[in-house]
Amino acid sequence: MEQFILEYGGLVFAVLGMALVVAIPGLSSGKGVGMVGEATTGLMVDQSEKFGKSLLLQMMPASQGLYGFVVAIMTLGRLHVGMGLQEGLFILMACLPMAIVGGPTAISQAKVAVNGVHLLARNENEMTKNIIYAVMVETYALLAFVTSIIILNSVTF
Repeated sequence: MEQFILEYGGLVFAVLGMALVVAIPGLSSGKGVGMVGEATTGLMVDQSEKFGKSLLLQMMPASQGLYGFVVAIMTLGRLHVGMGLQEGLFILMACLPMAIVGGPTAISQAKVAVNGVHLLARNENEMTKNIIYAVMVETYALLAFVTSIIILNSVTF
């Protein structure tokens, strides 16, 4: 077992980081987009002319899944069979900011966007304020995304 960890542990940990950074934000983004989609569908029954504005709200929770995917693609370029344990653990740690922050921010942003759909149904002129609230949640996902990229590119082995 010890020999296996020494030979392949780096690659295993790096792939684990890659899997986490895709799975956690992706799962939450999918759930968030679904939550907003349910609210938007109700709006379309009575006010289908608001489709374009509601689509913007529905797309917002999807960004965390995309950020996670980008970090995973950047990680993919660093994988190799002879990767040392130290490098693999470093890549795992680099993926964690986006993996940890991406999920909760997608759900929080979806909750804000659902309320935005309700606001859009009642008062279309106030929708910009809701978009600003949703973008404020996005800020923390962006900080985690940039942090993962900076860490991933800060050290070469």
